[in-house]
Amino acid sequence: MKGEKGIGGVICTYRVKEGEEGKFVQLLQKHWPTLKGQGLTTDEPAQVFRGKDESGKTYFVEIFHWIDDKAPDLAHTNPAVMSVWEPMGMLVEPRLGRPPMEFPHVEQLHLDYGQV
Repeated sequence: MKGEKGIGGVICTYRVKEGEEGKFVQLLQKHWPTLKGQGLTTDEPAQVFRGKDESGKTYFVEIFHWIDDKAPDLAHTNPAVMSVWEPMGMLVEPRLGRPPMEFPHVEQLHLDYGQV
């Protein structure tokens, strides 16, 4: 397998409280545009997924790319970003031994699959 380093990204997992999914989606719709509007992400729009965990409850996964390694820290001091993050935090819960939200930072690999 051949790969190379790519743009750094973040895989956000949100464990949303039962009955709060609609409110959370409204905030999630503002999340990436707010980050982008503040110059914190690349032009590639976030990818968002919804699933059910082992308990049958809803969680969301959002994947996007920070503009650089300083952007996550800058986001924590940005009033526009915090106006989305703070209400998001009220709608999530710890579940199945995991925290309410997780944000592992990853490197994208560009693989050469050859001819398929």
